[in-house]
Amino acid sequence: MISMATAAQTRQQWLDSLSVLNDSIRLFPRNTDLRLRKAAANIELEQWDYAVEEYGRVLQLEPNNLAALYYRAYANNSLRHYDLAKNDYETFLSIVPKHFEAQLGLAMVKRKLGRQLDTLDELNRLVQLFPDSALAYAARAGYETELKQYDVALFDWDEALRLQPLNPDFVVSKADILLTLRRNDEAWAVLSDAIQQGIPRSVLKPWIDRCK
Repeated sequence: MISMATAAQTRQQWLDSLSVLNDSIRLFPRNTDLRLRKAAANIELEQWDYAVEEYGRVLQLEPNNLAALYYRAYANNSLRHYDLAKNDYETFLSIVPKHFEAQLGLAMVKRKLGRQLDTLDELNRLVQLFPDSALAYAARAGYETELKQYDVALFDWDEALRLQPLNPDFVVSKADILLTLRRNDEAWAVLSDAIQQGIPRSVLKPWIDRCK
């Protein structure tokens, strides 16, 4: 997997890099490394269509190129071409079944396609593959909260907090559900415990105020 950017650059520097890469590709049209670097520059410049096109050329030369599959999915997602992004994530995962970002990406594009059961299936698979990942539980909890499946969401926020007890986003997400359910005393207990563990009170103040 390649890095999309090795250092922060200005837009003009990316445009200059792109010009150099285009010249090099004209000399070495079958060099997939050059094409991947060009596509990465296209992404940095938010030239999503050009990036998709370039990754497609890489895949014509190397059909199982993982970087091209993954980042073409990313670019298609940015273009809201969710079906195309889904196809690339699925192809990627058929080659590398245990890849956190691709599995999460697939779940999110299915969510954007409105496929509720498929999204839950993918998030369940994410948790099964990565049972020690707080982010996996948090991703599933966030979607369950969106669906107003509060009981299972609370379970998943508990699991996320077990793995990352000092993550303020997880704390307030759990507290927010409890407040929505009018379980204010329980929400206050969650927030109070977080303060005792070292999360600044100021970070939690909006939710503390709602407990009153």
